[in-house]
Amino acid sequence: MTDLLLKIFVKDYKNSENPKVREHYGTFGGIVGIVCNIFLCSIKIIIGLLIKSMSIIADGLNNLSDMGSSVITMLGFKLSGKPADKDHPFGHGRMEYMSAFIVSVLILIVGFELGSSAVKALIGGEKAPVYSLLSLIILGVSALVKLWMYFFNKKLGKTINSAALLATAQDSINDALTTCAILVAAIVAKFIKLPFNLDAVMALFVALFILWAGITSAKETLDNILGKAPDASLIKDIEDTVMSFEGFLGIHDLIVHDYGPGRIFASLHIEVPQNIDIVECHERIDLCEKVVCEKTGVELVIHMDPIDVDNEEVTRTKEKITDVIKSINDRLTLHDFRMTPSGKNRTNLIFDVVLPADFRIEDEEIRELINEKAREVDKTFVCVITVDRDMTGLN
Repeated sequence: MTDLLLKIFVKDYKNSENPKVREHYGTFGGIVGIVCNIFLCSIKIIIGLLIKSMSIIADGLNNLSDMGSSVITMLGFKLSGKPADKDHPFGHGRMEYMSAFIVSVLILIVGFELGSSAVKALIGGEKAPVYSLLSLIILGVSALVKLWMYFFNKKLGKTINSAALLATAQDSINDALTTCAILVAAIVAKFIKLPFNLDAVMALFVALFILWAGITSAKETLDNILGKAPDASLIKDIEDTVMSFEGFLGIHDLIVHDYGPGRIFASLHIEVPQNIDIVECHERIDLCEKVVCEKTGVELVIHMDPIDVDNEEVTRTKEKITDVIKSINDRLTLHDFRMTPSGKNRTNLIFDVVLPADFRIEDEEIRELINEKAREVDKTFVCVITVDRDMTGLN
């Protein structure tokens, strides 16, 4: 059914990587969310008021907040689709992350208000409502609609890699589960007389579930806004593509910047033999950047680092120093290794050492530790070290 709706309402829907088509996906998803949630909100609040059911009214208000979320999602897609300008040279793609975060905040507000009302009802000793057959049918229909919305938003979110739509999908399945919980409570209360207000208890559980969903969603969207580690498969695609080019000996200092879906930029350093033809190498780098962009959609900039691969003494010494840093921690790596000619009193070893992002040690401390262990290998070794931090999150 989702494919049929997309075919009818989204022009050129199969070209989902096109920014304009992507915006239409988001707009269409928002409109569907608004229509469905207005329908659910209206019938739930009406039925809830008629039978004086706090949990059904709360569920209806949750659908009202979902409608607001759909409006915000639409607005987020509209703003994120704006082209780059003088003040925002990388575009406005992160507005989609902002809209997803606002949706999460709305979820938290609804959960808090619902929880407060449920606690007051339990403390005040309010009686549980009497559920009619119509109210049970309404709850069942609501759960089915929300289940469909989950699959609908999940498909759209995965198709265009949208955090906002995936957050909406998660919210929909949360709503379906909580409505089912209320339905079960209503059936139990209809046939079994309980000494407590089951409606308020279920409303409290629904509130806790909504709060949990809101916190989870907020954390995920905040990670995108703050700059989370890039996807491991993306890093592997970039590295494999670059290393498939002849003459490229190694990669380091890979940094990925995410400015929103479809707006990813990256830079890295490649090691090449120092006697390579510079013009030929430059042409190869240009081609590599183009291939990476075509394959992954990432705008890549490559910096060239020439290294000495023909000097056996340099190679042997590099291997010794690699063993030294691995003895400290096997997650450490080095690159850009150079050395001055061996002397009687001092041999300078110049290189960069890469520390994992979570490696808790001061730069000067790691320099002193490496120098100490290097002198144990050869007392003339003096390491001149630049300390880098891994930016991929994989080391």
